[in-house]
Amino acid sequence: MWKRIAEPIVIAAGFAVVVIVAVSVLIWTMQRRFIYFPSGDVPTPGAIGLTGVERVRFETADGLWLNGWFFAASGPSPRVTVLVFNGNAGTRAHRGPLATALHQHGLQVLLVDYRGYGGNPGAPSEIGLAADSRAARAYLTGRPDVDRSRLVYFGESLGTAVAIDLAVEHPPAALVLRSPFTSMGDLGRHHYPLLPVHLLLRDRFSAIDRIRHIRVPLLVIAGGQDRIVPIEYSRRLYDAAMAPKTLVVLPDADHNDYELLAGDEMIQAIVRFLQPLETTRSTP
Repeated sequence: MWKRIAEPIVIAAGFAVVVIVAVSVLIWTMQRRFIYFPSGDVPTPGAIGLTGVERVRFETADGLWLNGWFFAASGPSPRVTVLVFNGNAGTRAHRGPLATALHQHGLQVLLVDYRGYGGNPGAPSEIGLAADSRAARAYLTGRPDVDRSRLVYFGESLGTAVAIDLAVEHPPAALVLRSPFTSMGDLGRHHYPLLPVHLLLRDRFSAIDRIRHIRVPLLVIAGGQDRIVPIEYSRRLYDAAMAPKTLVVLPDADHNDYELLAGDEMIQAIVRFLQPLETTRSTP
């Protein structure tokens, strides 16, 4: 009798193991499709109403050429320059309103697409995005109209982890993080609670482990109704930071709302935060 009872249990257990293994393999092989959502086509600046934009290209350490748009400020002296690191979807064209709003306040801005985005070659990964960020910074610091002592990193969502990594390696004058998160593992557990995401992640983006090394002024901006990066993750990252820091919460904003793209409250917060840099000059 026990044999008749045990056999179905063993069969069911074996089937469950097969399913778990199959799901785990699927997560391992397909996970980057759940993290990165690259878009290929980028309209011309003029097609989306942008003027005075310089199209730029620069090479990464592993030989990829990336495309970007540079918004130069007028005036004889180098101004504060903001290097923007995008989230996991869209292209530089989608950040046009952000660049325009910052540029109207006298800030220079570089918008760039990661590898695999915006028609760029390659495929995105954590290591690849880190290489892209280094190349973007190197390009900017090589321009005569950029003051490296007043270079600011702006990270959006996924780009906050990219910006934090670069800031640890090459500290900027200031760091702005919009909708930051603690780690990709934490977000994975939040959005896929039944899957062993944390155990299988290849690209971990563990920002909370790196933020403790940041010492430059830090501005964190978060949406109170964010359904992609819930505000508690942004607060946890903010609390872990040991740098001089400021937190701005837009209570009614969701992740992709205009308020968190180029809304006036967010732009004004950034401009106020960067105001001290406007009065500084690089030393000879």
